[in-house]
Amino acid sequence: MQKLVFFVGVAGTGKTTVAEKVSEDISCAFLDRDTVGGRFVERFLEMNDLDPNDRDSTFYKENLRDLEYDTTKDICIENLRVGQNVFMISPFTAELKNKEWIEEVIAASGKSKAEVDVKVVVVTLQDMEQQRERIEERGTDRDTWKLENWDSYETRVDFVPTINWDIPKENINIFDNSGDLTEEKVDKLVSFIQK
Repeated sequence: MQKLVFFVGVAGTGKTTVAEKVSEDISCAFLDRDTVGGRFVERFLEMNDLDPNDRDSTFYKENLRDLEYDTTKDICIENLRVGQNVFMISPFTAELKNKEWIEEVIAASGKSKAEVDVKVVVVTLQDMEQQRERIEERGTDRDTWKLENWDSYETRVDFVPTINWDIPKENINIFDNSGDLTEEKVDKLVSFIQK
């Protein structure tokens, strides 16, 4: 059975790092929304005399956010159609709330829920300081605003988004990414996805 796995959570929890480690054991199309749309978003923001790294502006949210997510979704659908496992990495907060969204993705791929096993890994942290350190360590320009405005940006890193999809509860894994990402932790995630 094909696997469609969403790695979700707030910035700095380690979604991409966790997904990368798991992908060493499960072959997949690896779709990080920041990679899929990042360059285009930066250019559109620059063309409108806006900070190319600001993903919190009204302009971004009204004009570019859905383009990034929808493009990533389209690439996901193509990969499901041709039989690939797919890892999707991004917060997906609006999409997770929309019960129809996942149904539309699977239907558009020409597959059924009997053929595609949907799992959600919610990556969390218990430590705000560790979140800040991870954001600083990755050193991306798009994090500048977050770090410069930490007191107003700071969010609960153990945040679990609302998930309204029609999937079994056991297909949702709340994964605490505090401390080192050990082989044992990765093995447990691999088992969760493969079962």
